Amino acid sequence: MIHIILGTAHLKSTLGKSSPDKKFYEYKYSREVVKAVSVFLEDLGYDTYIDIPEEDMKLTQNQELSKRVNFVNSLCNKYGKDNCIYVSIHVNAAGKDGKWLNATGWECWTSLGKTKADLLAECFYKSAEKNLIGKKLRKDLSDGDSDKEGNLYVLKNTKCPSVLTENFFMDNKEDVKYLLSDVGFH
Repeated sequence: MIHIILGTAHLKSTLGKSSPDKKFYEYKYSREVVKAVSVFLEDLGYDTYIDIPEEDMKLTQNQELSKRVNFVNSLCNKYGKDNCIYVSIHVNAAGKDGKWLNATGWECWTSLGKTKADLLAECFYKSAEKNLIGKKLRKDLSDGDSDKEGNLYVLKNTKCPSVLTENFFMDNKEDVKYLLSDVGFH
């Protein structure tokens, strides 16, 4: 059985993680989506886990990242790293100046190099192509697959295949409108 660990985005205290008008907060949106995805997957018979409970919202960023990785790796140790996947759900931003910008699109990140996470990311891209019709999918095809690769702490330090999705841009008015709609949320 595959154990699915869902990752929430940042903490309430993480600066700059909101729309310019402060009507959209990444931490809040991510937690709502993670809860909905968890219920959906459990109804399908999967075991799901959420990486950081809401009561830990007052941790520092270093404590938060370490706690997330330790939680994921403890489940990998318990169930086997090949029986777990980690999916961290985020919303992107193009700038840090608190202004509305025009960047748009959905993307999926993995750690550097060829890993099992690349296969997981390809599954996400195939699903995005079917479900995000008319929306931009941001890809990096330079190494033969769609995922973007980076040295992101939660991706490089977890033992199981791990991906991080960036679900459109919180500093793009149209993206925020879409994310807050029934279609964009589900």
